[in-house]
Order: sequence, then C-alpha cells, then structure tokens
Amino acid sequence: MKKILIFLVCVIVLIAILSLMLALMHKVPIGEKVALIRVEGIILDSRKVIEELKRYSKDSSVKAVVLRVDSPGGGVAPAQEIYEEIIKLKAKKKVVVSMGSVAASGGYYISCPADKIVANAGTLTGSIGVIMEIPNFEGLMEKIGVKTQIIKSGRHKDIASAFRSMTKEEKKILQALLDDVHDQFIRAVSDSRDIAYEEVKKLADGRIFTGRKAKELGLVDELGNLEDTIKLAGKLSGIKGEPYVVSKKEKFSFWDLISGDFPKELIKDGFPTIRLKYMLTP
Repeated sequence: MKKILIFLVCVIVLIAILSLMLALMHKVPIGEKVALIRVEGIILDSRKVIEELKRYSKDSSVKAVVLRVDSPGGGVAPAQEIYEEIIKLKAKKKVVVSMGSVAASGGYYISCPADKIVANAGTLTGSIGVIMEIPNFEGLMEKIGVKTQIIKSGRHKDIASAFRSMTKEEKKILQALLDDVHDQFIRAVSDSRDIAYEEVKKLADGRIFTGRKAKELGLVDELGNLEDTIKLAGKLSGIKGEPYVVSKKEKFSFWDLISGDFPKELIKDGFPTIRLKYMLTP
C-alpha cells in the first residue's frame, strides 16, 4: 500500500512538472523572444546596460533586442562603452531603439548604432555636442579668507582647478580636448547612420530636434511608440505573430539606499572634477 501511494505521488508530481513545462513552452516559444533593455536617466555607468546586452547576446531564445532610451546623456566614456557593445550585439541579432521623452546627446550616441531608431513625434533628441562644467570658488574663497597652496609636478597638473581662474593657455588646451571628443561623436553618428561627416557636422552644434524633425534629417528612421518598436524588432528578426517580451526585473530595497550603486553614482558625480559629458543641459 505504501509503495502504491509513493508511486501515485511521483506520477502526480511528474504530471504537474510536464504540464508546467508545456504551458511555458506554449506561452514562450523558443526563439520567439524580444528582449527589452531600459536606459533611463543620466548615464553615469555602463556596467548594468552592458551586462544585459551580453546576457541577451548569449541567449539563443532572444531574437532581437529593443533598447528603450529615455536619457539626456551623461559621461562620455560610459556612452562610448554602450555604443561599442551594441555594435558587437548587432553582429548576432537585430537591435532597435525606442526613444522616450528625451534621447539626447549621450542618449542619442548610444542609439545611433542600432539597426533602426523609432522616436515619438515629440521626443527631444539630437544635442550632438560635448560639455565640460568647471566650478570656480575663487571669489568665495577670497571672501571667507581661505587660500589654497598647490604643489605640483608640472604647470598644467592643476588645470581646471576649482580654486582659481583658468589661464588662456589652459582654456585652449581644454577646448582642443572637447573638440577631439566632439569629433568622435560626429564620426560615430556619420558611420552609424550613413550620413556624410560634413552633413552631421552642420547639425552638431548642440541643438535639439523633435522626433519628427530628426526623422526628416535622417537621425531616426520611424515615428512610433514602444509597442510599435517591439513589433518592428519582431518583424526584422523574423518572428511570426506577437513577440514575447522579456526584460530584467528591477529590484530595489531600503538596503540599496545604504549600500547600492545608486547613492555611489550620485556621490561620485557631486564632487568638483573634470568630467566630459555628452549631455543635454537645459
């Protein structure tokens, strides 16, 4: 009797497992998925986005990736790192960008290598340019009677110091630096969007465009929302019917406020320092 009972329990468990597997296979056909990655807010770090891009690159059930960009940009290096990773992913699967309210400067930089870019008519995009903001506390320090003494190994070691005004020579050095990084941005757009360098350069004075105007200029491909973008990604990757969307579930807790990346990113961006930015700063 005991053996029969054990046998029946095993059969019931097996049936339950098989039923679950069949339900999942019916709901999520293998190779019929579109992955959704969200890039929202200021781009301070590329790690999380790159981790997701790499994970979906290795996942054979994911046929295409939609990058939802709602960002005014951020640091130059993080934007360039995401850009390069998208190019690697494109060699394996289709990548389509959906622009939210804002996808400007660094937000556009990471968007431009995609196979297709879809923006809302009222999306703010463009802002192809570089900015460097350097605080100057010299006047304040004089008022409160505080002086700083600098010991340095070379005359330009304290360039862009917050405690003194820059010299003409230093401004010239930093301007050359910005011009170089700006040129990298222009070339990235030119190469990715197949637009002549000189044509992109005419648009690369920091101005912003609506999604509709950007389409006219060739900076985006189509107008539409996120759902339209997902359907387009499915179509481009050969998915029949409605694609099943997978995305990383964001977990946030009180402990994250104490020890997570969120506060660290805010802290590291808050101290006076030289920081090049592909960023829309209204």
